[in-house]
Amino acid sequence: MLGYIVRRLALMLITLFGISVIIFVLLRIVPGNIVDILFDAAGFVDPSDKANLERELGLDQSIVVQYLHWIGGLLHGDLGYSYVSEKPALDEILPRIPITARLAGLALMFSAAIGIPLGVLSALKQGSRLDYILRAVSLSGLSLPSFWLGLLILMASVSMFGTMPIYTPNPQSFGQAVAIYCVPAMAVGFRSAALVMRITRSSMLEVLRQDYIRTARAKGASETTVNFRHALKNGMLPIITVLGIEAAFLVGGLIVTETVFNIPGIARFLVEAIRWRDYPIVQNLVMFCALIVVLANFTVDMLYAVFDPRIRYND
Repeated sequence: MLGYIVRRLALMLITLFGISVIIFVLLRIVPGNIVDILFDAAGFVDPSDKANLERELGLDQSIVVQYLHWIGGLLHGDLGYSYVSEKPALDEILPRIPITARLAGLALMFSAAIGIPLGVLSALKQGSRLDYILRAVSLSGLSLPSFWLGLLILMASVSMFGTMPIYTPNPQSFGQAVAIYCVPAMAVGFRSAALVMRITRSSMLEVLRQDYIRTARAKGASETTVNFRHALKNGMLPIITVLGIEAAFLVGGLIVTETVFNIPGIARFLVEAIRWRDYPIVQNLVMFCALIVVLANFTVDMLYAVFDPRIRYND
C-alpha cells in the first residue's frame, strides 16, 4: 500500500509539472500580452515606454528563464505579483478560495444528498410511474444549462420576494448568508444531482441482478438489508468516481454561475485574469485547479479500497 501511495504521489508531481509547462508556454505563444493590451487601450504606443514596461515585468526574457523564475518562486511560496492590481498574487487568490470552496462544497453535498437517494428509489421502483418521473427529472437536470437555471431562479426570486440573493461580503442575517450560497449551489448542483442519480440507478440495477443478492433474499434478509447493506454498498464505486469528478469540476467550472450571481470566486477571477493576460494569476489559478483535480482522483482511488475490501493496492 505504501509503495502504491509513493508511486501515485510521484505521478501527481509529474502531472503537475507537465501542466505547469503547458499553461506557461500556451500563455506566452498566444498573440498579445498585458503590455500590448495596456498600450492598445491607451491609443498611443511609445516604443521606449513599452520596452521599459516589458523589462519591469520580465517579459523581455526568454520563456525558459521566465518559467524557471516562476517555478523557483512557487517552490518558495512566492506566487509573484498581479500585473493588473500590482498586489501579491497570493493576496488576490487566497480571499477567493473559501468563497468558491463553500459554493462547490454545498453544490456537491446537494448533488449527493439528492442524487443518491433518488437514484436508489428509481432503481427499486424500476418500471413504475415514479421511476419514469425521476428519469425525466434527471434528463431535465442534464439538459438545462446552469446559467439559464440560475437566471430563472433570480427572476422567480424577484417576482415572489421582491429581491434576489446577490452575493454580499457582509450578510445581514444567517438566512441571507444561506441564500447567498445555497441558491447558486442548488442551481449548479441540479445538473450534478441528475448525473449522480442516473449513475446510482444504473449501478444499483446492475448489482440487484447479481446472484449474491438473490441468495441474501433466499436466506430471509430484509429488503432494507439487501438494498442498502449489500446492493448500495457494492454499487458505490461508480458513484464515488462521479462524485470525485464533479468535485474537481466544480472548483474551476463555476465561471458562469459565479458571474450570474455576482460571486467573486476563483473561477470568475480566472476568466478576468485571462482576458487581461495577467500571467501570474492565470498560472497560479490553473495550478491550483490542477492540484484539486489530482487530489480528487487520489482520494477516489483511496476510497475504492474502503468501500470494496476486494481491492488491494499491492506494493
